[in-house]
Amino acid sequence: MAGRDPIGGLETTREHDLSRREVLARVERVARRALARYGAPSDARVSLLNVSENATFRVDGLRPGNGSGGRGAGSAVLRVHRLGYHSRAAIESELAWLEALRRDAGVRTPAVLPARDGSRVVSVPDPDADGGVRHCVMFEFLPGAEPPEEWLVAGFASLGAITARMHLHARAWRRPPGFTRFHWDYDAALGSVARWGRWQDGVGVDREAHAVLSRLDAVLRERLARYGRGPDRYGLIHADLRLANLLVDGDPTAGDAPVAVIDFDDCGFGWYLYDLAAALSFIEHHPLVPEMIDSWVRGYRSVHELSREEEAEIWTFILFRRLLLVAWIGTHTGVDIARELGAGYTAGTCELAERYLCGALR
Repeated sequence: MAGRDPIGGLETTREHDLSRREVLARVERVARRALARYGAPSDARVSLLNVSENATFRVDGLRPGNGSGGRGAGSAVLRVHRLGYHSRAAIESELAWLEALRRDAGVRTPAVLPARDGSRVVSVPDPDADGGVRHCVMFEFLPGAEPPEEWLVAGFASLGAITARMHLHARAWRRPPGFTRFHWDYDAALGSVARWGRWQDGVGVDREAHAVLSRLDAVLRERLARYGRGPDRYGLIHADLRLANLLVDGDPTAGDAPVAVIDFDDCGFGWYLYDLAAALSFIEHHPLVPEMIDSWVRGYRSVHELSREEEAEIWTFILFRRLLLVAWIGTHTGVDIARELGAGYTAGTCELAERYLCGALR
């Protein structure tokens, strides 16, 4: 495992389970080093919440003034970044937008908890990663839970309205000096600099799947080029508004229950409609998706306009995101959901692609 990123390079096959556990233990040691910078007590409890691009930990047993940000004793969330994915400046930029959305647009986002020296981003040496330095960020622990299936249709109206507020804010916001985030255009997603790897190397991409997905890729490239990147269609977006990054507080079945947006780690510049596509990540086959889309569009239009021409390309962006996720699964087989979906997700993508290419989903 030497020389590998112990987050992005997690092993997943059964014979590597021990190595995977060891890697997670290494990242937890980094987390505990970071907690010292926040003045957290030595007996603070650290438990893994999630591994994806980064490792996210829940921290319990905090007291006021030592990692709780003055918000009372209890819990917080510590994110340990993977190596080489974001620069410190890019992380600072993410946090600036997250805080501005809460302050200016009324979007519920987690507060950033500073370290004892006031830093929002803490850099910690990771001797287990060839001397690399990991960036860490502490967030307040927000109440709520991932939306259940009963929330999906009515809740997507709320999500559409929240997304529109975020897009309006992004259009008008004066970004701070040095603001930097990457793009989610065609080249960065599927093209020459594919950030999450090539879909051609995805799990289960055999000759037949390759033929179908190659046709899809070509059509997506052409339609996105024709759609364009004008300022009314392309700008700063969350880029990962899937259900796992939403917290519903109160009655989880109520469509109007308060919703918080978390995990801005992938925020960057992309098409605004991509935020809807990302919200449908991994559930594109759900029978309620057409109703969810209609609900989202109604919610969005309650805040900001969405032209018929834009609406007509919704499935273009859903398939764009879906093909990107085929690539992501192929390069993130250490992540639980990627391991669970595997080749079946590629097969499902081919089914959706065939329907899209014959015009059934437009």
